[in-house]
Amino acid sequence: MPTEDVFDYQPLAPEHFERVITLGNEVQGDGYLTPESLDDIYQRGWHNAINASYVALKGDRVVGFRLTYAHDKWDHDEWCTPDAWPVDPARVCYFKCNTVDPAFQGSGIGSRMLALSIQQAKAQGAQAGLAHIWLASPGNSAFRYFSKNGGQLIKKHPNKWRYSSIHEGYDCPVCPGYCECEGAEMLLVFR
Repeated sequence: MPTEDVFDYQPLAPEHFERVITLGNEVQGDGYLTPESLDDIYQRGWHNAINASYVALKGDRVVGFRLTYAHDKWDHDEWCTPDAWPVDPARVCYFKCNTVDPAFQGSGIGSRMLALSIQQAKAQGAQAGLAHIWLASPGNSAFRYFSKNGGQLIKKHPNKWRYSSIHEGYDCPVCPGYCECEGAEMLLVFR
């Protein structure tokens, strides 16, 4: 397994989009990312000329990405419980997605990209980051990863991605038909 130091970490940029979309759809399921959705996510990652989203490269290959919305670029929806957050909800960024190529999982890429995104989100003015963790990830690795990095469970939400599977073309890699996966609303307070 390669060690974390053999990877090049860069802020997400348009020249990475095609490779990020390919990796995202391979790992998360067809329709997870499109050029339009990734451009929207990219725009939401900026605040005060600071970008909070990252990619991990091995040569020219994108082997991981962390997509993060700035604290002022996302809306709290029915999957959020801001009254349970121990910080000002207006100062919470959104960790949209973390994806690592399965061939490189376990090599520290996810944690390094999260640390870089936190550094940038703090510089943007965020005090914490919220994520909806996919509880159906193999071995519940997403929940274990986010917990290991300081994330605290706020609430579990059944059918978190069902709407996306019905209306937005998301093809869940584990559910036959429409997605019925449970999402864990988790908050990581910055230190």
